[in-house]
Amino acid sequence: MPDLSNMTVSIERAAAILREGGLVALPTETVYGLGANALDPIAVAKIFAAKERPFFDPLIVHVPDIDWMPRVVGQFPEIARQLAQRFWPGPLTLVLPKVDAIPDLVTSGLPSVGVRIPDHDLTRDVLRLANVPVAAPSANPFGRLSPTTAIHVHAQLGHRIDAIVDGGPCRVGIESTILQIDDSGVTLLRPGGISLEDIQSLVGNVKLPVSTVSESPIAPGMLASHYAPRTPLRIVSEAPSSVASTRTGLLVLCNSAAFTQFAQIEELSPTGDLVTAAANFFQALHRLDSAGLEEIIAVRFPENGLGRALNDRLRRAEHHSSDRSST
Repeated sequence: MPDLSNMTVSIERAAAILREGGLVALPTETVYGLGANALDPIAVAKIFAAKERPFFDPLIVHVPDIDWMPRVVGQFPEIARQLAQRFWPGPLTLVLPKVDAIPDLVTSGLPSVGVRIPDHDLTRDVLRLANVPVAAPSANPFGRLSPTTAIHVHAQLGHRIDAIVDGGPCRVGIESTILQIDDSGVTLLRPGGISLEDIQSLVGNVKLPVSTVSESPIAPGMLASHYAPRTPLRIVSEAPSSVASTRTGLLVLCNSAAFTQFAQIEELSPTGDLVTAAANFFQALHRLDSAGLEEIIAVRFPENGLGRALNDRLRRAEHHSSDRSST
């Protein structure tokens, strides 16, 4: 296991690094984020450089509590307030008009910014001590598997960042749900840790975009190719009875005992619980990706609740595999 001792720091030191323009990986309930002072364009540019992230992909800004909203957004309508009161702190990002203090680099030149309050005490303490809003995409190379432990961060970005706050494994395990709030109502831009059904129970109708795939995204995680392991991944409706290679892995929700034809099997929840599956999702993919396999076969999840978000991540990972096979 990698030695994290030379990278992990206290919340006080993490806050100081952020104020000084450095990069700190921070734990949240969703995944680990790579944080920088959102008001400092040079610090924000370091995020893009460390992740090798394209500048057209906007970042989410994190704040410790709702009183910080005027420092980030220019409007906070009543429907946004209702969503915030219900789901914050938590895995929900709201896209709202930004204030001028938020650099265009954070929003990829768009007039709106994604903002959320993470449900992790350590990170909210860091934000308060730093006293700046923090831009924090997932702490991994662009397009790769999201990190849900400090070890994942260290393995992928340890040589490119200043420090890590180790908050243990992420509880939710998949990225936040992203909603755009404007005069036309509420639009789901990215499914995530809060289900569409829970949002609809509060605000009623939620519009779905014509496509959740974009090459000019207005929110993170909307590119066709994303969240991808290095090992090719293929989605199926049910696990095949035979496989072409003995070096094939399986990602499955439950009932893994029935499958003996795979070199490695990752069962996400013995009881079929989607919340548990989401919490284990990226860790399981990291293990499969490190196993020297030729292919990962992933069985599609039920298209409801958190299964919708998990299927979204699988589709983008499969698209990445298709891109590589065609080049």
